[in-house]
Parts: sequence; C-alpha cells; structure tokens
Amino acid sequence: MRLKSHSLRNMTATLAVAALMAATAGVVGHISSPSDAAHASTTHNKGHANTRSREAVSFRNEMRKLWEDHITWTRMFIVSTVAELPDADAAAGRLLANQDHIGNAIKPYYGEEAGEQLSALLRDHILIAAEILDAAKSGDSAAVEDANARWHDNANEIADFLHAANKANWPRSEMRSMMAEHLDWTLAEAVARLNADWDGDVKAYDRVHRDILHMADMLSIGIIKQFPARF
Repeated sequence: MRLKSHSLRNMTATLAVAALMAATAGVVGHISSPSDAAHASTTHNKGHANTRSREAVSFRNEMRKLWEDHITWTRMFIVSTVAELPDADAAAGRLLANQDHIGNAIKPYYGEEAGEQLSALLRDHILIAAEILDAAKSGDSAAVEDANARWHDNANEIADFLHAANKANWPRSEMRSMMAEHLDWTLAEAVARLNADWDGDVKAYDRVHRDILHMADMLSIGIIKQFPARF
C-alpha cells in the first residue's frame, strides 16, 4: 500500500513547493560540518572501549548498512512518488521495514521496549515525510507547513530518546542538530526532485548520504563506548 492515499495528480503545486523551499531556506549554504559533531560525540566516555576490534568494526558496518538503507529507500520512495511509478508501494513497504530493522539493532543493548519505541518514532518520521510529499504534489501549502512542523517535533523526539539512552555519548544538542540536518537535506532532495532540478537533487542526496554515515558512526561508537565489554 502507499503510505498515503491522497491524490498525487497535481504536478504544478507551486505554493506547496514554495512552502518546502521556505522550510529549506539556507540549507545549501549551511557550513557546519557533521564530521565535527561526530568527532565531538566520540570523545565522551572513552573508557576502555575498543572501537576497532573485530566485533566493533562489524557492528559499525552493520549500523552503516541500516542507515544507508534508510536514505536509499527514502530516495526510491521520493523518486517513485513524484514520477507516479508503479513501484512506489514496494518502496514504501521496504522503507517502513527498515525502521523496524533499526529498532531491532538496539534491542540487545537497550531492551525490547526501547527498540520498539525507536521503531515507532522512525515510522512516524517516514509517514510524516510522506504526508509532506503528498501535500506538496497536491498543492496544499497549509498541509505542507503543518506536516513539516510535526516532522521536526518528531525529529526532536528521536533525538531526545537517543540522548536519554546514552547521555554520556549522545548529547541532546548534538542529537537534535544531527536530526535537523537530516530533515533539511531530505527536504532539499524532495524539493529539487519536484522542481526537476536534477543537479540540485544529486547534490542534496550526496549530502544526505555523507551525513547519514556520520550519524551511523555516532550511534555505533556511542553504543560501543557505553557497552565496552560487548566489543
């Protein structure tokens, strides 16, 4: 099934696209480096964790794979939805499954309930993003603005959840900044695709990809340092 059943027929949704562009104003010129945040996050609680042991490297690679799946299937869904391709339903299903995979990855460390909670937050992250895309395509700028506000609230919830799980290695400010950048560049990717700005589309996705690898490393290294005996 599609994530949403709203009509996706209006291909000239200028008001909604303008709302999306306003939401991403200044993103392309943003100069903060996510690598700085990643470095900062890994300086906390060093302890005796070995981030280069065989177990640690395997875990870090697995975390990268999960988050690369997240952005890959998000992109596939954006592309298929904007172009109204028949594979949009399959892309949506795979994208939602990825959120469960990410939640499952933290269960060995934070428990079943925490893993389910993270998956639920991430599913909301995807479903609200689908609302934004549908609203933009149908020309409903008010719906774009409403969904975008809820999307950012959800991002803060995800950041706060992560901070609560590992305060020493995942400071709230860094988690919120990390999530905000992820949203900003995903929106930039969608706006470029809706505007047939192919160069901008590629640039935004490259930035999304770079950022997500830093995010994955922040998370995996934080877990390794919190549970050094496991690695």
